[in-house]
Amino acid sequence: MPESSAKLYRTASGYVVEHEGRFYCGDGCSWDELIARDDLVTHLRTVIRSGSGIDKLDESKMLAPMGSQEVWAAGVTYFRSRDARMEESKSAGGADFYDRVYNAERPELFFKATPNRVVGHRGEVAIRRDAKWSVPEPELVLMISPSGKIIGYTIGNDMSSRDIEGENPLYLPQAKVYHRSCAMGPCVLVSEKAPEPATEIRIEILRDGVDVFSGSVTVGAIKRDFGTLVEYLYRDNDFPKGCFLFTGTGIVPPDSFTLEVGDEIRIAIDGIGTLVNFVAKNS
Repeated sequence: MPESSAKLYRTASGYVVEHEGRFYCGDGCSWDELIARDDLVTHLRTVIRSGSGIDKLDESKMLAPMGSQEVWAAGVTYFRSRDARMEESKSAGGADFYDRVYNAERPELFFKATPNRVVGHRGEVAIRRDAKWSVPEPELVLMISPSGKIIGYTIGNDMSSRDIEGENPLYLPQAKVYHRSCAMGPCVLVSEKAPEPATEIRIEILRDGVDVFSGSVTVGAIKRDFGTLVEYLYRDNDFPKGCFLFTGTGIVPPDSFTLEVGDEIRIAIDGIGTLVNFVAKNS
């Protein structure tokens, strides 16, 4: 295993490490135990050396790559996100809030999900029954140890009800936190190096097999430094099992677009893979 990285998957029977196209079964550690290790790269090297590996991993066995961690999110970290949030909140008189937070020293951080609200690769994300304007938000997600060390990176979809949030900024928790409002996967890239600024985040939304929206942005377009986001998140906060932090979105569909039941959302990040989800409605 090079200094750089390996991919880490979670399945019903444990964890699996991918390295150079082969998959190695884990050593029995739970996901929570793995995230607690600041020496995770070294540990995974040992797992790879001690196993023979297989050529393929069944996608149907993949689970969301998390244990009992909380999921948090940073907002207004890209200029495009600032513009979209200002526009949707204009009628409620809250547009100025987002411009101010974009330029402030303190970032916007909010709670996003508990494990039971998160779905994995090829799972169903949901739109709220009382929302009329719903969008996916493709994001790079940080996996952070209990000590506050960034130990991995994954793909996230922060499902959002833009009409609810736009009605009043105080409705943000209702627009963001609900059953199946969050997806992560298909794996975690465990790496000692952060993604390069040129790393692309891409989204494609298919409806009946037809591309109805697509877009891309580079990681380098983010305004906030990852270390600063983590430092603010861990201020006066305790994450004994570690946590995940969504770093914000730089891709926002036009105001005329809203998700529909049955849509397929494909989010890809260079070096990590592609997270695929299907849209349902909460019953």
